[in-house]
Amino acid sequence: MDMDLGARLKALRTARGLSQRQLAARAGVTNGLISQIEQNRTSPSVATLKRILEALPITLSDFFSVEVQDRDRIFYRAADLRRITPSLPGGAGVVFRQVGDTTGRTLQMLHERYGPGTDTGIELYSHEAEEAGIVVSGRIELTVGTRTETLGAGDAYAFDSRLPHRFRNTGQEDCIIISACTPPSF
Repeated sequence: MDMDLGARLKALRTARGLSQRQLAARAGVTNGLISQIEQNRTSPSVATLKRILEALPITLSDFFSVEVQDRDRIFYRAADLRRITPSLPGGAGVVFRQVGDTTGRTLQMLHERYGPGTDTGIELYSHEAEEAGIVVSGRIELTVGTRTETLGAGDAYAFDSRLPHRFRNTGQEDCIIISACTPPSF
């Protein structure tokens, strides 16, 4: 089965909430090239495609091997959740498991686990999205902008992810959070 490279690139780009211009700037190519690839008017070299995919980020291997999610799928077993590793400083010990594939979707659902003493990095980060979550167990210190609060089981949050933020487990046990992000940004 031949892959429609252009459609796949466009689906990945839009699922991450990026315009052609934004992806081009991140990848160091022209937005015209992104447009031509998405319309299958040109085939990029392996090096150029790799550079574009790194800006998403996704590996060449995943780009060509990951199946496009069946849009009719409704139910997912625990084993079906896809482990995604946040590329954040201090992210060791932080595990995100995603419900389904976010390609072509506007919502990302995560099961997050923060081991004792782990965090999303010393520096606050931001991204183009909104997010909300509920702490299932443990405790998490959440900083959003200049506000910091420690949340426990049953507590929740919702904020504009463009505000700089940080998650930090200051406790002695794992913290489990169920969260949603729109558009998908991890």
